[in-house]
Order: sequence, then structure tokens, then C-alpha cells
Amino acid sequence: MNDSGYQHSLYAKALNEFGTPLELKRSGGWLLQREILGFDCEDAMWPYPIFSCQDWSGLRSDLDELEHRLVSVSAVTDPFGQYTNDDLRQIFPDVCFPFKEHFIVDLQKDPQTYVDAHHLRNVKKALQHVKVQISEEPSHWLDEWHALYDVLIERHQIKGMTRFSKNSFRIQLSVPGIIAFKALYEDQTIGMLLWYKQGDVAYYHLGAYNDLGYQQKASFALFWTLIEYFAGQKTRWLSLGAGAGSQNDGQDGLTRFKRGWSTGTRTAYFCGRILDREKYREIVRVKGIQPTKFFPAYRSGEF
Repeated sequence: MNDSGYQHSLYAKALNEFGTPLELKRSGGWLLQREILGFDCEDAMWPYPIFSCQDWSGLRSDLDELEHRLVSVSAVTDPFGQYTNDDLRQIFPDVCFPFKEHFIVDLQKDPQTYVDAHHLRNVKKALQHVKVQISEEPSHWLDEWHALYDVLIERHQIKGMTRFSKNSFRIQLSVPGIIAFKALYEDQTIGMLLWYKQGDVAYYHLGAYNDLGYQQKASFALFWTLIEYFAGQKTRWLSLGAGAGSQNDGQDGLTRFKRGWSTGTRTAYFCGRILDREKYREIVRVKGIQPTKFFPAYRSGEF
């Protein structure tokens, strides 16, 4: 299979600090297999930020094979995945609901017709001072990227799966399909974006800036440049991801920023399937978990 980005084995390997990569051979996707502390069993979750696979028609059989091997599996689906709502409900009969609206860009449209006027003004200002470099083999930018991401970690007190190590980034920057965009001000790196290309869709992966990058509005120069770049590469769609938090009200700065570049949205679903009901009930009972919508219930409060 011709895989890249989130579908590639190297991307799953990059997240092995959070779980053991588990290949789903029929669908061409990957999960992270995790220990359940205090119990002699494991479950699996999707690799951040979305579960993406090459053949959604094979996913149900993949999960059928995991029955009683794992306790449960959970996933946030690729908004560009080739599935229907009915497909997801059959694959994940226990939990399936719309989770977040991901902003998208139709690159067949002229950006002058859809980019927010405020964004366009900031683009013009930023491009007067900010230069953008593009690399499809950005592993040589690892140190610069890691330094920028450390600023992001400190600024937003990032914890959990998105607090990536330098070794994780070393692998992420070598995954097939990676494209990096670097902003410079007077030859100083002030911001960077990482994207993954899969077929005719490019996915916004991560972005980070230092203080000067925020001051010089580097994000606007970067986004304008990448829209031009991907359109020139005959990419059909951009997937910008969603706003901040799991229950955002659409008013946070990240949501406003992404909305200003987008031509629409697509839905990502949160899905879950219990693979061993007896073990699932036992863990919930032993942990004394109260009724909750969180899935899997026994991991409520971990994140």
C-alpha cells in the first residue's frame, strides 16, 4: 500500500512513548496499544490527532480480530476518511458521535474570495518582513523546530500526548509526506508549521512560534505561502484541524484563526468499541467508576 503521513508506520513509531504501535493490516491503519495500570490487560487508542487508514472497509474485520485480545479501542476519525455514518456505527457499535468540526480549504477556490479580510491585511503586513522557506525533507530543521515547540509547551503548559520528545520529533520529521514551512525574520527562525500530505489532502499537523514570531504575525505569512504551495502541487484539500479543547464554544483564538482561512468544515467522529465486555465491566467495577460518558470509562480522569 502507498502510505504516507498518519497512515505510515513511522508516524506510529514516533508515538511509541505513549503506546506500542499496532498495525491493522486489512485497513492499513495503526493504533497505540496501552497497558491498563493495575490490570493484566491492554486497550488501544488512535495515534494523535486522528485515526487515518487506507481502506475503511477493512477496519471492522481488523477490530473483530482484536476481540478478547484487548479490552477496548477508541478513535477520532479522519474527517476525510472514506466512510459513511452507518459504516462507523457498524465498526464502533458502542460509541459513535460527532466530536469536532474540522476546518477545511478547497484549493480549487481563489483564496482572495474566502480568506477573512482581517487575515488578508495581516498577510500583507507579515510578508513585508517575514520570509518563508519550504522543505519536503525537514529533518535538518529538528533543532530549530524543537526549540520553537519548547516555547509552545511553556506558553500553553502542554501535557500528555502532545508534549512530544525530541526523539519523537526526529521520527516525525522523517515520515514520508512531511512538508515543513519555516518563517524567518532577518535570517532568524521565528516560526514553523508541519504538514502531512496523504493523497489529495494535506493535513495541518503542528505549528510553533517564538515571541518574535507572534510579534511579526509569522503565522499569516506561513499560511498564505502554504496555500499557494499546495495549490501549485495540485493538492485538492487542506485539513486545518479543529479549535482548541474538547468542548470549545467556537470563540477561542485558534478557532477564529482557522475559520478565517477555511472554505467549510468536515466532521470528525469520536468512536469506541468494547472488545472484551466481561473485562471492561470488571475494571470499571474494581475502580469504582461512576456512570460517565467518557470512553473508555475506566480511563476517566487520566487526561
